[in-house]
Amino acid sequence: MSKFSAQLSQRTNRVPYEPREAARSADPRQHRGTAAHGGFGSGYTFMHAGRQVRLGPVAFWIAVGSVVILAGWSVVTATYFAFSDDVIKGMIARATEQQYAYEDRIAELRAQIDRTTSRQLLDQEQFEQKLNDLVRRQTMLESRATALSGAADPATTGSLRSSASPVEPAAKPAPIGSSLLGPHPLDRGTYLDPERAPPSRRPSKDADIAGKLGRLEASLDRVDRREAATLAQMQQRYEGKARRMRSVLAQLGLKLDANPPAGIGGPFVPVSLPSETQSFERALTRVNVARAYAEKLSATLATVPVREPVAGDIDFSSPYGVRVDPFLRVPAMHTGIDFRGTYGEAIHATAAGTVTSAGWSGGYGQMVEVDHGNGLATRYGHLSQIDVHVGQTIRIGQVVGRLGSTGRSTGPHLHYETRVDGEAVNPEKFLKAGASLYGG
Repeated sequence: MSKFSAQLSQRTNRVPYEPREAARSADPRQHRGTAAHGGFGSGYTFMHAGRQVRLGPVAFWIAVGSVVILAGWSVVTATYFAFSDDVIKGMIARATEQQYAYEDRIAELRAQIDRTTSRQLLDQEQFEQKLNDLVRRQTMLESRATALSGAADPATTGSLRSSASPVEPAAKPAPIGSSLLGPHPLDRGTYLDPERAPPSRRPSKDADIAGKLGRLEASLDRVDRREAATLAQMQQRYEGKARRMRSVLAQLGLKLDANPPAGIGGPFVPVSLPSETQSFERALTRVNVARAYAEKLSATLATVPVREPVAGDIDFSSPYGVRVDPFLRVPAMHTGIDFRGTYGEAIHATAAGTVTSAGWSGGYGQMVEVDHGNGLATRYGHLSQIDVHVGQTIRIGQVVGRLGSTGRSTGPHLHYETRVDGEAVNPEKFLKAGASLYGG
């Protein structure tokens, strides 16, 4: 390129450029030829070694522009290669920095996701653990309720009046599902159904589940407290009943513990109280011990004639002791108590025992005698009808006959006697003891 420029410069010095006006004034023909073949307005002519190279304006400026562009490109290329390492290093450093920033952000987001997931898993495990604990606790309370129903005081068979109010059955806890889904009393401003609550008061899912579990736990706590209170009441009831029965036996002067009923026995296994941590089992054992004593005394009193032989209000017509004989009009010993009543009225056994006499017996008329064991016996005289036979085992309150006026009698009534070791004693003492025990 530099060689061509030198030749062009030399050729130009040999053929200098002449202005159009000078050429036109010197030779008109030459002017016409220049205008046609290479003036300033029509192109450029270059001569070298006897050769002419003619370029138009467009081609000339294209060539000049190309030379300028190539020169600029050469400069840029040289500059790029001179500083390419620093540029590449800077670009790599920026790319690496951006990569590290993205990786740090991704790691942070991943850690946040892991924390959220682990927190959700932990909350779920806590809810499941709490729910399992509540299920186990409910099962335990249900078994306790069954144990309480088994420890209830049964009604005395054959009694004319209820000896005590029946034990109220322990409340059975509701199942887990109904406790969670069923209606609950709500405080003011709370909503059980989250969809019906305003957005500002709408609880989250975790809060709603926690609230339901909390209400269920509170319900189980109430059942637990009721069961504990029921145990305490049962123990007090059995112990009070045992005290009253021991008081009755002491009032009658009877000691019947030395003669256990027939048909029972077994190996001796002492009772041991559970540990202090097992509060319910410990309290239940105490209740069972108190119940065992009460049942033993009840079985003992079942053979003591402390109940009334007739139902309803008692109408005494003649007491026990010395009186004027209604037939002879002289003082005589009345060995029993006379109950006035309606002819044919049912007469009940005042204690369990065995019939030793059932038939006509002199001044008693139609009479039934029952042996209750331990030297105790009762007689029922002036009956119009006898409903038992000799040797028959009877229960408390069983009908032994019908009220009448047979034998030495002035009208329908029952002659009732109580005997201890064959000697007549005042039946009123036994009846009063029974009234204080059973509220009759």
